[in-house]
Amino acid sequence: MSGRYAFLDTAEAREALASRVAQVRERPALIAVLFPAAARSVARGPGPSGDPDGVAGPTLEDMVRVELLAALAGALAPPELAQEVRDLYHHGDAGERRAVLRGLDVLDTGREELAGAARELLADAMRTNDTRLIAAAASSAATALLDADSWRQGVLKCLFTGVPLGSAAGVPERADAELARMCADHAEERALAGREVPADVHLVLRHFPDQAARLDTRRTEA
Repeated sequence: MSGRYAFLDTAEAREALASRVAQVRERPALIAVLFPAAARSVARGPGPSGDPDGVAGPTLEDMVRVELLAALAGALAPPELAQEVRDLYHHGDAGERRAVLRGLDVLDTGREELAGAARELLADAMRTNDTRLIAAAASSAATALLDADSWRQGVLKCLFTGVPLGSAAGVPERADAELARMCADHAEERALAGREVPADVHLVLRHFPDQAARLDTRRTEA
């Protein structure tokens, strides 16, 4: 037990989580009560990243809730699980929504019901301006389910809101010439407005020298 929940630094917290995981496995409907209460009843605070806001990485309460989602995934059939995940997200506060997004990676998104739910929730998070939700969505392996345009828009949303692009899933492996053009456009717009160009654009542009050269030309002209 302590090995499985080693991210929790006290035996009391590990025992509390193990108890709640067992409850969800036995009575999945309890997730509606146990998931919101996780921070209060098990643990809260910065996770391994040290970021208390959960932008740079999951918080302790995120990690606890992901364990509860994993237990739920083992107890429900895909259609029921997909609906429960949607309900936890749409009825939850920002912290609970962030944890659902972090937990998409423990779901079998090879099943169409769960893939559909994942795409829906990722899209919803990317429509917000909440950097906690955007970061959680962008870092999820479930972004592989997004079509190319939706994925590119997610990357650009990270740049617009200051979410670190280094943690975005698919960068640079999925980056293409169109994303590079979009990033260069964004950088040029900021430069023309006298605003700082985010260094993260180079995580994409360094793989596309022709687009990176646009920024070099801009600096020379300036």
